[in-house]
Amino acid sequence: MEALEALQHVLSPFPFLWIFIGVASGIFVGAIPGLGGGMLMALTVPLTFSMDSTNAVLLLMGMHVGSVSGGLISATLLKMPGTPSAMMTTFDGYPMAQQGQPGKALSLGVGSSLFGGIISGVFLIALAPPLSHFAHKFGPWEYFTMVLMALVLIASISQGSLLKGLMSATLGLLAAMPGLNESDGQLRLTFGFDSMGDGFNLLPVLLGIFVMSQIIKDALEINKKGVGIKMGRGEGVFPKFNEWKQHLFNIIRSSCIGTWVGILPGIGASISSMVAYGIAKTFSKTPRKFGTGHDEGIVAAESANNANAGGALIPLITIGIPGAPVDAILLGAMIMHQIQPGPLLFQTYGALVWSLMIGYIIANIIMFLVMVFSARHIAKVVNINRAYLIPIVFVFCLIGAYASTNRMFDVWVVIGFGLVGFFLDRARFPLGPFVIGYVLAGIMEAELRSGLQMSEGSFLPMITRPIAATFTIVALLFLGYSIFQEWRARRNLPPPESTAE
Repeated sequence: MEALEALQHVLSPFPFLWIFIGVASGIFVGAIPGLGGGMLMALTVPLTFSMDSTNAVLLLMGMHVGSVSGGLISATLLKMPGTPSAMMTTFDGYPMAQQGQPGKALSLGVGSSLFGGIISGVFLIALAPPLSHFAHKFGPWEYFTMVLMALVLIASISQGSLLKGLMSATLGLLAAMPGLNESDGQLRLTFGFDSMGDGFNLLPVLLGIFVMSQIIKDALEINKKGVGIKMGRGEGVFPKFNEWKQHLFNIIRSSCIGTWVGILPGIGASISSMVAYGIAKTFSKTPRKFGTGHDEGIVAAESANNANAGGALIPLITIGIPGAPVDAILLGAMIMHQIQPGPLLFQTYGALVWSLMIGYIIANIIMFLVMVFSARHIAKVVNINRAYLIPIVFVFCLIGAYASTNRMFDVWVVIGFGLVGFFLDRARFPLGPFVIGYVLAGIMEAELRSGLQMSEGSFLPMITRPIAATFTIVALLFLGYSIFQEWRARRNLPPPESTAE
């Protein structure tokens, strides 16, 4: 019954309108190199404070879906992915466009994006309820070890070395420490500043890391341009059945890969598309064509990165762990609306959860229709001079930070964390572990303190409780494997796959 009521609610005028606005704006921003869904969502969060919580979540979710798909436009026509998840699309999308087939490249990407989103939406609806019931068995040690596992996964799989990933996650945890210690009611790490009594608020930190750091980066690369390809006036992007029916198995396989990689905390759509692209090339009858404008490469990359968005919602809804760095913004928005994702979410906010899951599928259908009927016009945004966009985004960023608390301190926080994000990125420290470490720090500390109180200061429950022990073992295995990989790389040994051959 809840699912049917949620469907009726999502299809009612206002929720449907918010999804449409979210998807359309996400596509537009996602198509502009340098901007992205994370930036758009972070800037929009302050505008949702007065909105109904369900509509706010649907709006942000629509932006995420639209931005992932919008990235393929600039990736195909400009060889500059609008979002990091569209990086693999450039390998075959741009060469196909160079060969005089930009419409075909976009149509394959749009059709694959739709199927990827729908398949992951089915997994979302099928897996989220049973997983939430399973999560009811979690105690403090299960939650603590799960967050620990998530941070190790993020650090070991994200770009750069394992050490840099772990250091980035640790910095995120440290950034969440200043302010009131809820366990004993004492202030800590305020350094004598009254403004630090509440610590660093979530919104200014997200705006700084996601938006301000990108503004600084874009300002320094303002003259960087790609070689654009224009679409013909009569060239459409409506997917032709005969073009992509032969790729049905590739679509299903890549969508499943994207979904399951998305479920792993913190990995993101870029890794999903890389894995799916690599597997598609491995099992292809014509692997040498990959990278030269091959249909299979576009299909694999776009199916996987769109499916990842649905997969990443599963751990967010069921256990309160963001499946991707961008989902940390959605988690933060839910917390600001007094909604705590986790096992009890289905009981306390069942209508919102079902609206989110059904709205995700509807958002993908809207994305498909918007892209099909307006992609040729949206493609013109790749020619917008970023010199005009950066000041506008900068102003909205500062206004959003100030409006949330009416404190000038938060404006300085945005600028400060913007510089932190910029220098971390320059030093090749991944920002994903930092953001997720910051968002999950409160949960991690609270659960660790509760667990230690229950066990009288003993850490043994981490290995004596079955579920907690499983999370601990997985974290250690990933940590060990990552260290082993780096050791092999430094000794210039061939990877395990090539030695096996």
